[in-house]
Amino acid sequence: MLRDVSITVTDGQLGSGSGDGVHVKIGVSPTPYTEPLVIKDTYNAGRIQSILGLSPLADACMDSVANGAALIYCIPVAATTDGTVDAVSKEAADPAGTGTLTVNGKPNNQYDIRVQITKGGGLNTAVLRYSFDGGVNYSDEVTMPVDGKLAIAPTGLTFEFSEGEGDVRFAPGDLFTTLTTAPQADNQSILAALAHVRQITKTVEFVHIVGVSSKDLWAALAVEGETFFSTYHKPVFFVAEARGPEAGESVEDYVAALVADRKGINSYFLQVVAARGAYRRIDGTTQSINLAGIVCGLYARAKVQQSISETRSMAISADKLLRLEPAGIEELLDLLDEAQYLTFRRYEGLAGFYVTKPHMFAAESSDYKYAERVRVLNKAARLVRKEALLQLHRDIDLSKVEEELAAIGSFIAAPLMDMVDAGEISSGSITIPPGQDILTEETLHVILRFVPKGYIREITVDLGMANPNRQEVQ
Repeated sequence: MLRDVSITVTDGQLGSGSGDGVHVKIGVSPTPYTEPLVIKDTYNAGRIQSILGLSPLADACMDSVANGAALIYCIPVAATTDGTVDAVSKEAADPAGTGTLTVNGKPNNQYDIRVQITKGGGLNTAVLRYSFDGGVNYSDEVTMPVDGKLAIAPTGLTFEFSEGEGDVRFAPGDLFTTLTTAPQADNQSILAALAHVRQITKTVEFVHIVGVSSKDLWAALAVEGETFFSTYHKPVFFVAEARGPEAGESVEDYVAALVADRKGINSYFLQVVAARGAYRRIDGTTQSINLAGIVCGLYARAKVQQSISETRSMAISADKLLRLEPAGIEELLDLLDEAQYLTFRRYEGLAGFYVTKPHMFAAESSDYKYAERVRVLNKAARLVRKEALLQLHRDIDLSKVEEELAAIGSFIAAPLMDMVDAGEISSGSITIPPGQDILTEETLHVILRFVPKGYIREITVDLGMANPNRQEVQ
């Protein structure tokens, strides 16, 4: 058996080149994978889209960069389920045109399509403009093609217009609308992409699985998190996205379904974001999205020990996050919070939106219920292992074994002391169990403990009036 440095996490102790902020995104993109694609905070929306296409992966990168991410490694995966296009609805002008529109193709993203006739007429005469974000932003006006087919190449879609009959073919004010869904990758594709994460030589903190995922994938990611830590010596945690409500599903039924899906999975290497909202991106579009991309940006902005729920520094402006969705969700956030989903909330008296708590899907007894605790743990594990590797195969003078083992232990514990100095933990300690048989076992046993930072999760204030003329009864 090959000898190495192994780290075991001792949990439940509380009683009830670090790669900080650097992360990987795995998601659907038309860009073929050859190696991890690098996205930096200096890239604007156009450059991100030129690298990753108009795709869910590009959108997630834009959301993270806009909220603090400086460096992202992207692993594009091919869609295994095509996006879909709903039937087109028409809001007719008065008088109405007889023309119709169909939308064909395979959408490469989620779109809320609006096609508005601005000048009446038939093919090669009528003028139109279109929007892919529900009418927030429109294209320049274009003349309807003579053959009725208008390809919007970056989206994978083609508009096909038919004139109909009568004097008025397309009337000014006619509005055609439809929705599309984004393409998706299956669980096998996502899990296969994790092999590429293991090949990234740079240190990364976490992996964002872009796009809706289900309980089956969450359970698999929980296992992968432990494997990455114990087998690959690459401590990371996973950020996954819960689904949104289905058509016709009440907000109460939607929340109840998410709470049921939470049961049976316990891993402090897994976080699932249930927060959704209408969000204005850096490319100017507005979409109804899962807010996991924003969460990833906040992790990059925060120090490893800093909670992304911190109200004094982690607000998301209401100019960017317009509202939480679905309607009525704010009345049920306590249920999702209790089920350990990451949600967003508002505070009366503060502007903007905030992460409620950065929950992990950890066991109730775990010390690592929140992301800041896991980030500190993983950083300590990375740095301690790196230092311990430098002590492998070192010779020991057995006439003064305790002294030499203590010296080696001080080197191994040095990263904890550095984290104390950096304000990332409160204190650290090392114990070298006495009586170790180095000659026979050839193994050094070291016990490291750290005291984390404490956090104020709630404040109670007793406020009242005092009468200076009243004497207290003794």
